[in-house]
Amino acid sequence: MVARVVTVAFDGVEARRVDVEVQLVGQDQQTVFNIVGLPDKAVAESRERVRGAFAGIGLALPAKRIIANLAPADLPKEGSHFDLPIALALMAAMGVIAPDALDGWAAIGELGLDGQIARVGGALPAAVAADALGLGLICPEATGPEAAWAGGARILAPRSLIGLVNHFKGTQLLRAPEPGPLATGGAVPDLREVKGQEGAKRALEIAAAGGHNLLFIGPPGSGKSMMAQRLPGLLPPLTSQELLETSMVWSVAGLIERGALTRDRPFRSPHHSASMAALTGGGLRAKPGEASLAHNGILFLDELPEYSAQALDSLRAPLETGEIVVARANAHVRYPARFQLVAAMNPCRCGMGGAGRGACGKAPRCQRDYQNRISGPMFDRIDLTVETPPVTAADMALPPPAEGTAEAHARVAAARAMQEDRARAAGLDPSQALNARASGDTLDRFATPDEAGRMLLMRAGEAGGLTARGWTRTLRLARTIADLDGCTGVLRRHIAEALIYRRNSIGAEADFDRRVAQRGDPSLGVRGGDELSQAPFLYS
Repeated sequence: MVARVVTVAFDGVEARRVDVEVQLVGQDQQTVFNIVGLPDKAVAESRERVRGAFAGIGLALPAKRIIANLAPADLPKEGSHFDLPIALALMAAMGVIAPDALDGWAAIGELGLDGQIARVGGALPAAVAADALGLGLICPEATGPEAAWAGGARILAPRSLIGLVNHFKGTQLLRAPEPGPLATGGAVPDLREVKGQEGAKRALEIAAAGGHNLLFIGPPGSGKSMMAQRLPGLLPPLTSQELLETSMVWSVAGLIERGALTRDRPFRSPHHSASMAALTGGGLRAKPGEASLAHNGILFLDELPEYSAQALDSLRAPLETGEIVVARANAHVRYPARFQLVAAMNPCRCGMGGAGRGACGKAPRCQRDYQNRISGPMFDRIDLTVETPPVTAADMALPPPAEGTAEAHARVAAARAMQEDRARAAGLDPSQALNARASGDTLDRFATPDEAGRMLLMRAGEAGGLTARGWTRTLRLARTIADLDGCTGVLRRHIAEALIYRRNSIGAEADFDRRVAQRGDPSLGVRGGDELSQAPFLYS
């Protein structure tokens, strides 16, 4: 007789079906327990955990050869969540529970030696996959509220193996768990607490409105991290689809406690000593990294040049594609990673740069060497580069600003509503409406500037050597600025402001200001010796 039960193997956030088959063969002097089907070390150790759990509830393994097959055999099996399905199929083969009791069910869970069922990661994607297969899910009690978020899926969440056996025998009834709470985050820091840095606040608002990548450059204490931490307060809550996508990643990582989900957008801030695997995912079981945990949210990298070059460059592909592929010898694991990159850095190693009190005596070489730790292609993916000058005593003596997070949030919401309306008009998914993701026909249709704006962009490209990516990102940025301005079209002043934020990008555009200043090009409206950021008539 062969007893069967369904479980899952995780391939990124996707749960793939695995059939657990258990057969008792022959009559031996002692019990022989084999698990086949490409199990890893944790799965192979299930034999001893199952043996101990059976002893804990008063069962003994039969003196037979026990074969547990995990099919398909060529799919790698990783993790301790195979304990419960192996134990259930074994009990069905032994006649402890009826052979048909497991029909219509999938199971995940780790067993303790006393028969308790311990929590495992991935209950939510497992429940979604089971529901798609027309099955219910048996999972640990601790993850029942998480699995219940899968909608109409049938969920059983026993605390122990004996409780589950009693349920199948009809002597004890297990109630279906309720979904966990929809938690709200703590109080969001207010922008009103930031004094000075009005230009940086404007850039923060633009980044929030269009989902653009942002870099603050300034000396220590100028408020870079302070402003980045206030960005979540400007963003709208997660939509239902985004909530499911984000929660699936967090579930696989085992970071959901008692089924509590939140509509607050993730804000991940790894230390600059983080490795490439910590940022993008990997390790023994290819767990999601910080970039995937920031899916639909913000990845904040403070002290940007202090990260290893390999770790930073590993983010270049996900910044374009919105996903990460962890390549392994026997599999390719995909994780979603559509995040908004916000970074901060000092202008040089000593922190102060080449101007003002405490200026670096090695400038500009110190600045150049320090900033060259970040590759040109990485800088090219940053839409807004903003300098944050030191906050003066006069700034600190001022009363709190009149506008704070609430006012900026309202403007961001209005700009995002315009983007969603355009997406609907174009027949696109509103969840993909952000200007930072616009491309192709959408960009040509809605972000083409007027003639004056087009001429300004062309001359800026000729002077600064905008890459094709830089050109596209400038148009996206200008479209967001126009949305905040309430304009249906992209005008010259919107292109001009977008170029100001792009001008500091290092690489092909690094000497844009120098070239324009040397040429004194009247068609750009810039006088010789002036910097683009000091030309207010560009906005006229």
